[in-house]
Amino acid sequence: MKKKNLNPERLVNVPFNKTQCGVDFYINTGHSSEICGVLTENPTFKTDFFEFFFFRKANGFLVLNNKRIALHDDMALLLSPHQQQEWHVEEEALDYTFLIFREDFMHTFIADKFFAYRLLYCYQTDTPPYLSPVSQPLFRECMQLLEKIKQELQHPTADSYNLIVAVLYYLLLVINREYAATYHLPMDVPKNNYAYQFKELLEKHIRDVQRVQEYADMLHISRITLNHAVMAQFGVSANHLLKQRLVEALKNDLLFCNRTISQLADDFHFSDPSHLMRFFKQQTGKTCLQCQSDYQNGIYYFLCTSRGTETNLVIFHFSSI
Repeated sequence: MKKKNLNPERLVNVPFNKTQCGVDFYINTGHSSEICGVLTENPTFKTDFFEFFFFRKANGFLVLNNKRIALHDDMALLLSPHQQQEWHVEEEALDYTFLIFREDFMHTFIADKFFAYRLLYCYQTDTPPYLSPVSQPLFRECMQLLEKIKQELQHPTADSYNLIVAVLYYLLLVINREYAATYHLPMDVPKNNYAYQFKELLEKHIRDVQRVQEYADMLHISRITLNHAVMAQFGVSANHLLKQRLVEALKNDLLFCNRTISQLADDFHFSDPSHLMRFFKQQTGKTCLQCQSDYQNGIYYFLCTSRGTETNLVIFHFSSI
């Protein structure tokens, strides 16, 4: 059984605290040399915060929730919380700037409670969590903004909190604009918050609630209204989002939580194990046992993109590198 860890200690050494500026402010940024070794000190780990990596020089790959992501120079990697990470890199050869901030910051310090879900790269299952290559104008702008945040963290004053919030808010939005353009995602102003509320509810209830109608009932709207809202904002149906999120949760527990098929069926309220196995095979093209065997043998799903929003999964074997 692989050792698992939550929040590698040096990665979350956040220098901001109440005695310096009057508030808890969970954010950090810096150069890869400051945390060299942290990505590979544990075979696998999760974090409960957002992690952005802006690579100038990169090598190797990251296995994120059993999907292989090749790392390249001039790449922005945008990771959401609670995802299983397994880094296969030579850390000494990496050159990147990182940004981390906790999930609860999004809800505590930004008035829009659905802001994280409006960012198209957050909690994403259909498009890759990266820009590769990121445009040079955006890369330079991000470096300037992160340097400003770093300065405020190192030399906080009474108004540092407000400055950091403003800079971070702007940074997240300019990344979102390029991400939407890269993957041809809709950026229309929403008529309502139903799509974002649905995504938030999925994160909270996917283990217990697996029918779109039940989520529509929680929102006091019809299933048709919910589906139209989700389609308008994310370009896919509500049922598609639900199934993708459910598969991710099942894969995580199957590969990393040492649960049997029968236990998973109980955990996720399937009528019986055979129902779960049929669903899993329909969605992934593999049985649960094949998925476990592939992971144990270093066979991962490789995310690649082509022609706009199309995303393909290609099987990649570790020994072929």
